[in-house]
Amino acid sequence: MLFNSIEFIFFFLPFTLLIFFIIGRQSSFWSRKLAVVWLVCVSLFFYSWSSHLYLPLFVVSMLVNYSIGSWIGNEAASSGMKKSLLMLGITFNIALLAYFKYGNFSAETINFLFGLDFKVNPIILPLGISFFTFQQVAYLVDSYRVETQSSLLDYLLFVSFFPKLVAGPIVQHKEIIPQLSDQSTYRINAQDIAIGLTFFALGLSKKVIFADSLSEYVVPVFSTAVEAPVPLIDAWIGALAYTLQLYFDFSGYSDIAIGISRCFGIRLPLNFDSPYKALSISDFWRRWHITLSNFLRDYLYIPLGGNRKGELRRNFNLMTTMLLGGLWHGAGWTFVFWGGLHGFYLTVNHQWRSYLKYLGHDPKEGSWLRNLFGWLLTFIAVVIGWVFFRAESMGAALQIIKGMFGLSGFTASNSPLYQLFSMRLVFVLLVLLAIVWLTPNTQELVGQYDNNPKVAKNNTSRLRFNLICLNPSWQPNQTWGLIIGLLIFLAVKGILTASGSEFVYASF
Repeated sequence: MLFNSIEFIFFFLPFTLLIFFIIGRQSSFWSRKLAVVWLVCVSLFFYSWSSHLYLPLFVVSMLVNYSIGSWIGNEAASSGMKKSLLMLGITFNIALLAYFKYGNFSAETINFLFGLDFKVNPIILPLGISFFTFQQVAYLVDSYRVETQSSLLDYLLFVSFFPKLVAGPIVQHKEIIPQLSDQSTYRINAQDIAIGLTFFALGLSKKVIFADSLSEYVVPVFSTAVEAPVPLIDAWIGALAYTLQLYFDFSGYSDIAIGISRCFGIRLPLNFDSPYKALSISDFWRRWHITLSNFLRDYLYIPLGGNRKGELRRNFNLMTTMLLGGLWHGAGWTFVFWGGLHGFYLTVNHQWRSYLKYLGHDPKEGSWLRNLFGWLLTFIAVVIGWVFFRAESMGAALQIIKGMFGLSGFTASNSPLYQLFSMRLVFVLLVLLAIVWLTPNTQELVGQYDNNPKVAKNNTSRLRFNLICLNPSWQPNQTWGLIIGLLIFLAVKGILTASGSEFVYASF
């Protein structure tokens, strides 16, 4: 079931909310537990709607991980036993992910390297397996660190909660479980509903109105690149259109997930913070898919040694982390290359910071000109990286890159975008870039009213360089109610006109 579908917006979500608050308003221990049972059941129904064949696998995965986590957390267990159980749990999760996500890719790679004809039946990827796998690995590690404690019922909701199930954010045990013990979670809160609907409306608008409309400029370019060169104008239009499509698609999903959860009184961590305003590639990864970046940092980069063992080891750890991060996104050499490219970007960035420190300069302080150059360089580097992320093969990606550098001509009358290229297209791209660069994001929009400590903490590290600083002063009043209603109307109209498309990150 898609968030951008009529059945979800008008049937599933309202009905789920209504029953949840009817059950939870009794203010008793058992009513709270029954409300959690309701959310677990509807979350499993939501999962089975799109992936019913793998529902048993999903349930077994949760039960196995909870059992292992409970054994790890047993005070009577020795440190050696706990470590063995942790390795067992991690192996179990990685084995499932490796089989379902990388089985076909591994067979194709082995055949290519050794000239074999080893065949594997096509494996259908279970919904959300990359996300719930990382979430459960984090739970096991936290159990080993004695940082978890929950009932089976709470754990099932922690993993299966439907707003974040398909494409994140990747949450930690400590971010969700304590909220389930708070009685206020189960009561209707007008502020939570207002903020939740605002996030939902803005996210749905980003997906339906912006992201989906950009696909007509993306598909022709990347399809042509499979078989033919792509001229300069087409290459840049395709790359920029996909850069914006992915931005509004993933930002939209993140807003929707946070908004739906907030309607239930549950706060999910921020996952998206205007990444195209970043002044460096490190800053970009603090803003793009924040929960994945935090996971890779806390459970991979730091355990590998982080930056504690010298610059050479730090660079190796960065490259390793990003290569695995790229492979996590998809089973293909384009994703591996994309991850390696960002590992290279980060290595260069860290070496530059070290050089500035050597010269006696503070890397965090810079003139407006240096900030402007850093922002532009970062954005171009990210756009180039997205070409590999989207392309169907390395050959297709290289065709587009060649075109972007002017090695395949300027334009052609028979190019797929020749008829589409017009002042309207230029205007659309410029407007969307202006929205990305010059306007506040959703959490900034509601942050001052929301008084959310996570938002407040996030805003303390805002950009010192902004092209335009806007403060629309969002309030839950009639004016904003009309705006939100209009956005939902336009989004629903778009859904009815063209059937809702899957979110990009849902395929990971």
